[in-house]
Amino acid sequence: MAIVLPLAVMLVGCGSDDDSSGSTGATDSPGLTRITFVNKDGSNVDLLVEVADDAQERAKGLMSRETLPEDQGMLFVFESEGEHAFWMKDTLIPLSIAFIEGEGKIVDIQDMQPRDETIHKGDEPYLYTVEANQGWFARNGIEPRSQVRLARTAPTGTPTTCGTLSPAEIACLPRSN
Repeated sequence: MAIVLPLAVMLVGCGSDDDSSGSTGATDSPGLTRITFVNKDGSNVDLLVEVADDAQERAKGLMSRETLPEDQGMLFVFESEGEHAFWMKDTLIPLSIAFIEGEGKIVDIQDMQPRDETIHKGDEPYLYTVEANQGWFARNGIEPRSQVRLARTAPTGTPTTCGTLSPAEIACLPRSN
């Protein structure tokens, strides 16, 4: 993870619904939230993410991890849109980061190197960021202006979709332990 140096973002309200991506929540790992990206070809691409939605979780992020499964990452949720800064000082794996505005549009994607203290911020204000293995976005045809949809698996295994929420509604998202 990159250390988040404050600047600002918004999220999605949960309600039971069909998962329009066609996937079921049955294979989701507990404590992970599914994010669906629409790539440049119009196809849906899923990524399972841990959610970092408070200052302590955002500051720790993916630091000290030696590996990250190919289809997993971390979603950072901020209280308001802004230009939150990231660095890789104590992060051991190369990552790519997508900066996402409150309506779910990617505004920028950058690659970040392990243990690098370069500050990374998006080109425009954003409410969320997603970190994944370096190159994951490019390999999946996801680029700036691509759309993102958030969903989670309810405790019963019934897919639950989330649309853009207020920070108070973020509690509907599962938290990693």
